[in-house]
Amino acid sequence: MARELVYDVLNVLGRTMIAAQGLRIQISGQENIPRTGGGVIAVNHTAYLDFLEIGLVGRNSGRNVRYMMKGELEQNRIVGFLMHQCKAIPVDRNAGAQSYHRAVDALRDGELVVVYPEATISRSFELKGFKSGAARMALESDTPIIPMVIWGAHRIWTKGFPRKLGRHNIPINIEVGEPIHPEAGEAPSALTARLREAMEKLLEQAQEGYPAPAGEPWVPARLGGGAPDLARAAELEEAEYAARHVKRPGKQPSED
Repeated sequence: MARELVYDVLNVLGRTMIAAQGLRIQISGQENIPRTGGGVIAVNHTAYLDFLEIGLVGRNSGRNVRYMMKGELEQNRIVGFLMHQCKAIPVDRNAGAQSYHRAVDALRDGELVVVYPEATISRSFELKGFKSGAARMALESDTPIIPMVIWGAHRIWTKGFPRKLGRHNIPINIEVGEPIHPEAGEAPSALTARLREAMEKLLEQAQEGYPAPAGEPWVPARLGGGAPDLARAAELEEAEYAARHVKRPGKQPSED
């Protein structure tokens, strides 16, 4: 792994944060992260800080993963500098094709690119509907998809919940599945279906034996918790989207 000074510093800071919080991280399937070559790391999305665990898994295999991040963040001088130094791929919602091709080029160059197939945080903590981007990238670059599931990170900081950034010793289970190799002529929808099936199994494995106190808001409804089910979570997401895009006097409506 080529040395990247800024990435190295951020890795130390991330590990320090994890240690300071006393997080008890268990990783299963670390050997499934390829030591060389390109690949799409497809991860479930339940927390704001789950990128820390993804980066940790990558570094454990001697890899610096490449994140796809909102292009607007580049406007911040500090964040923009960090994104550039860490070879992050900016995502412009008004120029999605350009971001997609940058990701494909990175995969062809042998990078590991992180993709959240659900796109946004799941309020139900279950797997939402998958976008086809991860599959299309893998097919076009002829690289595998490495499915990954993180369970427990949402207890620290997620949408609609207060942050818990102190020392709390929360357990976090990470399951990394075997690489899924695209088949010749395979449709993106078929590859996406295979990815989802793999991640559903990984999620069950990550949740097996994990505490699930009845009624707790971070526990999925399926497991007797107080989190909204998928249908209610979709309603909350639609309401949030509508509130963000309400037309204000004198302002043009958003195109996204």
